[in-house]
Amino acid sequence: MKRTPHLLAIQSHVVFGHAGNSAAVFPMQRIGVNVWPLNTVQFSNHTQYGQWAGEVLAPAQIPALVDAIAGIGELGNCDAVLSGYLGSAEQGRAVLAGVERIKAANPRALYLCDPVMGHAEKGCVVPPAVSEFLLREAASVADILCPNQLELDSFCGRRAESLADCVVMARSLLERGPHVVLVKHLAYPDRAKELFEMLLVTREGAWHLQRPLLAFPRQPVGVGDLTSGLFLARVLLGDSWVEAFEFTAAAVHEALLETQACTSYELQLVRAQDRIAHPRVRFEAHRLEY
Repeated sequence: MKRTPHLLAIQSHVVFGHAGNSAAVFPMQRIGVNVWPLNTVQFSNHTQYGQWAGEVLAPAQIPALVDAIAGIGELGNCDAVLSGYLGSAEQGRAVLAGVERIKAANPRALYLCDPVMGHAEKGCVVPPAVSEFLLREAASVADILCPNQLELDSFCGRRAESLADCVVMARSLLERGPHVVLVKHLAYPDRAKELFEMLLVTREGAWHLQRPLLAFPRQPVGVGDLTSGLFLARVLLGDSWVEAFEFTAAAVHEALLETQACTSYELQLVRAQDRIAHPRVRFEAHRLEY
């Protein structure tokens, strides 16, 4: 019997709704990965509601929890680490220490960094020191980096002017250390407004993918967290980078279709679980020649 992969997911948790681990853990489990959730914050709900309660995990708890897993002899079974929303830069450094410890126990383990930098206009609040940490420290450690357009622009210190420019910018991030850059949402000028576009760049090439942009009164939160989690999970399950890219786009689209049908602000992951695991649609990733 093929071994089930194990993944340590270090990001936020909300009691109500879906963001961070609350958006990613169940779908990753549903498609066949054992997930070890480690919550950087526990909030009542995601911050785009404009009000919330909760607290940030003390940074020292992250290495303590990793040490305790090592103490029961399970750390070498961890195949990957996923990090997302961080409550402080100190938490981020604790995450990197955990990644180092896990890679020492399992040199084949992957680290996917979802560099959540926030979006003030949408109400997504991230301390400035966290953004600095992601820019200056985390990118060079990650095997897989999953920025959105805003984060890609922040890493490169400028705004992308075209799809070709996005490819150039993503390739520049590969020079910092990652093997793969997945841009979860492209937003360059003159793109087709009715389409949602994504970009995958590796040292072997670049692939572009489009799917329909679904309309919502308020765009659901947690889509990026779902995207990063599903991509990493499919890689651990044996997909190539491109296969994982195509599966992720289809599965996320299925979740959004169910969410739209329910006229919901929160992702309808439980209702969409079978379609996430077995998408009915397929979006082909096209290799770019530049």
